[in-house]
Formats: sequence, structure tokens, C-alpha cells
Amino acid sequence: MSLAIVHSRALVGLAAHPVVVEVHLANGLPAFNLVGLPETEVKESRERVRAALTVCGFEFPNRRITVNLAPADLPKSSGLYDLPIALGILAASDQLPARPLAEYEFAGELGLTGELRPVRGGIALARAASRDRRALILPMAAAGEAALIPDATVHGAHHLLEVCKHFAAGEMLPVVPTSAMCASTSYPDMADVRGQGQAKRALEIAAAGRHSLLLMGPPGTGKSMLAQRLPGLLPPLSADEALEAAAVQSLSRGGFDPATFGHRPFRTPHHTASAVALVGGGSVTNAISC
Repeated sequence: MSLAIVHSRALVGLAAHPVVVEVHLANGLPAFNLVGLPETEVKESRERVRAALTVCGFEFPNRRITVNLAPADLPKSSGLYDLPIALGILAASDQLPARPLAEYEFAGELGLTGELRPVRGGIALARAASRDRRALILPMAAAGEAALIPDATVHGAHHLLEVCKHFAAGEMLPVVPTSAMCASTSYPDMADVRGQGQAKRALEIAAAGRHSLLLMGPPGTGKSMLAQRLPGLLPPLSADEALEAAAVQSLSRGGFDPATFGHRPFRTPHHTASAVALVGGGSVTNAISC
């Protein structure tokens, strides 16, 4: 067949919108065209995919290749489309069976050797795939956080060849087990603070009533020290709250450590940070992760 369809997602904040990766092979001068509002990192996937398929021993089609990322009005960013594009080319060129691909969603950045590198937003991707009743194949480094979604079926892979063997040779990828919420959380203890009775009383009232709190004073008076102990006064996160906090952290450049699941997040921005820096600048995808 000369047409293959692979399912993926586009991250817009905490939402993971469905993206259909359509790969068509046509006669004519060899070319590799990528359409569907791809940003620069997506356009560069052409060279990564070409090199990865060649190094892994596959035949790169010497034909006119058109890859459409639908819907066309949704901007596409990140390197997560490398894996679905590569699989679409293999399926369209009959090097991989196309029918089983419809039951899965794919996301992953390819190295030139075919190695799968982690992507951001694994929790949002897994939640959306589970909602649409599809399994999700991710790089193993990102599969751990995606497995936090209770009803999701997440497969982890280290290399493109492992994914291809999953569909062509019956060597099934392992299902990443669902991680349980961390039972014990350790926070700085309020008992370590000497004095500051009025401030500690304010923290206790704010924690009990779920109020906002503003600490003001000159440097060195213990504002940050007191604020660090507020999470220890709050009740444990519910399952939904923990997933929401983890989903936001998984969108950041640094990623999310599943071992910290269930811990209340705490950030200490510098006091000279502007309002724009606190909220997050740049694109819509990055703004919510700052």
C-alpha cells in the first residue's frame, strides 16, 4: 500500500489533542514533504527519521513522500512525531503491517541510531490515549510517568527496532506496570523553627482553611524557611490532585520523577522574578509548564 495512517497527539498545555499522521508515497522525483503546521523541531524530524531508518537496516523509499499532520489548523511542536512518522513510512512502503497500528498511539523522539529519547507530557498523552481506548507506545524513559494513569496501557521501548518487532515479529513490548502513589512523604518539620510564633500561627490557619498567605519582611527573617514547611501542614494529595500536579510537572523540560508522585510541589522563585517569569513566557505549550 502507498498510504498509512498512524495516531499521535499534540500537546497544548495539559490537553493532548488527537493528531492523525498520514503518510503517502507517490511516484515522481524523490522528496520528503511535511505539512500540517509543523514547527521547526517537527520539520527537522525528516532528517532524523531518514537517518534512523537507514541505520536500522530499513529501505528508505526513493519516492515522493508526503506526511500530513492532521488537523491542519493545529500547530505541531516537539520531537514526539519522529516515531509515528517513521512507522508510517515503514507501513506505507510495506515494510511493516499497517493494520495493527490503528490500535495504538505513538510518541517519541528518534536518535540517528534509532534510539528512542524521552518526550514531555507523558501523563497527558496516556490519559488521552486511555480515554480513546488505545494503547500508548512511548520511549522507556517517559513510560514510567505515563503509567501513573490507572486505566492506561503503556508500552515502553528503548529502540525503534523494538517497536518494529512488536508489530512484525510478535516480540511484544513490555507493559509498564501502573505505579502506586508514594505512601510516605517527607517535608521539612515546623518543629525545627525556633520563635516566629505569630508567623507559624498564620501558617497553621492558612493550612487549615485552605487560605492564601503572603509573607513579607526583609531578607533573612525566615520567610522561605517557613514557606517550605507549609506543605507538611496540608493533608495528603488526593489521587486526582496528585495526577494533576504530576501532569503539569511532566510538561517541563526537566521532566517528572515518578518517585515523587504524591508529593506536594513547592517552588522558590527568586524575589526579583517578574510577573511574566512567574507565569511563564514563550509558546502556549511551554507557558503552563514553567
